[in-house]
Amino acid sequence: MDYSSYLKLETLLSAQKPVSTDKGRPAHDELLFITIHQAYELWFKQILFELDSILASFSQKKVADKEMGTALARLHRINEIMKVLIEQVKILETMTPMDFLEFRDLIYKASGFQSLQFRLLENKLGLRSDDRLNFNSLPYHTQLAAGEAQQAQAAESAPTLFSCLESWLSRTPFLDTPGFQFWEQYKVAANIMFQQDEGFIKNNSELNDAEKKRLFENIQVSRDGFASLFDEKKYEEMKTRGEWRLNYRAVHGALLIQLYREQPIFQLPFRLITEVLTLDSHLTQWRYRHALMVKRMLGSRIGTGGSSGAKYLRESTEQHKIFEDFYKLTTFFIPRTRLPDLPKEFEDKLGFAFETSK
Repeated sequence: MDYSSYLKLETLLSAQKPVSTDKGRPAHDELLFITIHQAYELWFKQILFELDSILASFSQKKVADKEMGTALARLHRINEIMKVLIEQVKILETMTPMDFLEFRDLIYKASGFQSLQFRLLENKLGLRSDDRLNFNSLPYHTQLAAGEAQQAQAAESAPTLFSCLESWLSRTPFLDTPGFQFWEQYKVAANIMFQQDEGFIKNNSELNDAEKKRLFENIQVSRDGFASLFDEKKYEEMKTRGEWRLNYRAVHGALLIQLYREQPIFQLPFRLITEVLTLDSHLTQWRYRHALMVKRMLGSRIGTGGSSGAKYLRESTEQHKIFEDFYKLTTFFIPRTRLPDLPKEFEDKLGFAFETSK
């Protein structure tokens, strides 16, 4: 088998068919437009392939230790691919608005919003239907072909990266270790931090009364959120209002892992949470860069496919975040030097111990 037949290059390289050429009005930049979007779809395919393998591991009742490193490596690979997707926007931006207008009217009904693979990616990561912006006042799946809509909606009820991580974090060991009063000591240390922030605001002569009032209100919101971490009933009330999404035990697990990330047993879990945060960040960057590019190309015109164009993309940048709870938890981090000391017998359980018989 040679290079060309292995990669099916004859099929691959014949898949770029500029409509403008078929219509007898060739637009030079249409080939670039097609190539970029086909490349996106190829990368989406690879991301879904990696994500499905991660979901297969984390959907189990107990995640095998030896699968953790593999899942982490594949999640890191997804993030490296996302960097490429963000950078590809730069190539598309070499096409000027006037160049785009040469063929825009020929592809008016086609839109990236109709990408089944990207909708599958969002759903498999854990974007909930109720959290989505409607497309022209209609649910997203109405823009997909019937068979594709069924696939996308089926992914909504299947295990997602969010639901799998939530279950996994809920099983974090050492949350209920007898004799370990970590949470009580941690509450004291964190409240001291809030008091210091309030003191800084109160004594800052560069802030006027209105600014101080606003900052004090922000700290009170943080205090309320922090208090909910140790009051399950209050936490569930906030969760019902949409202020938290992770379940009560999962948020405790995520906090413990990140605060004591230097402990050997928490190092891989911490890196996994970091990669998840990076993925959410990359998706936000990609949406934002796409929104800017569309604004540059179309101004206030409606987008292809009849969308509201840049406005929809800009609003989805904030609303379509999936792992927002992990960002919120950083509000409650404290310096390492103020973390409660771990009892030696407890710390030993968090390390790697190997003893030989004498």
